[in-house]
Amino acid sequence: MQNVSGHIVGALARSADRIAIAANAVGTLVVLGLVAVVNFDVIARGAFNAPFLGAVEIVQFSMVLIVFLQLPDVVRVNRLTRSDGFLVVMARRMPRLTAAITHLIEAVSAIFMTLIAIAAWPEFVEMWHTKDYFGVPGVFTAPWWPIKLAIFLSAVLCAVIFALKILLPAHKPELIRAPEHESRS
Repeated sequence: MQNVSGHIVGALARSADRIAIAANAVGTLVVLGLVAVVNFDVIARGAFNAPFLGAVEIVQFSMVLIVFLQLPDVVRVNRLTRSDGFLVVMARRMPRLTAAITHLIEAVSAIFMTLIAIAAWPEFVEMWHTKDYFGVPGVFTAPWWPIKLAIFLSAVLCAVIFALKILLPAHKPELIRAPEHESRS
């Protein structure tokens, strides 16, 4: 039974990893689209005195999408902003305690992401039904629901990744150092 559950957890982890990587790739494409929109707006303003209407709204919309599309992959590769210097030092002397603390942090993180998902779902449903939008009518408008859906799905995926990290062996906290440059004469 232990072996079967290990395979299931491993398969779930691989699936969550693939989805997180795909979401990160989509987030990167949103960044590239945002660069195109901003450059188009700058050129249109400077060369033709005709700004791209809706550029501000697209930037606001894109920033939220970028963060929440790329967040699960950041969680997956253990690069979420945090201070784990204490865990790095402690890992050498007390690896089991370090693993337990790491799992506790991941459990709290999974709970936090679950709470975000629970809070985002009713907002998504409301925006879906009311067809609420942001922007300036007659200039540029976009619906709110895609943002609320991205926040919900991202939080769910992050919660799943954190929960899977609890079920899998704890990673060793690592000391991140700047690459040393070789001096060449």
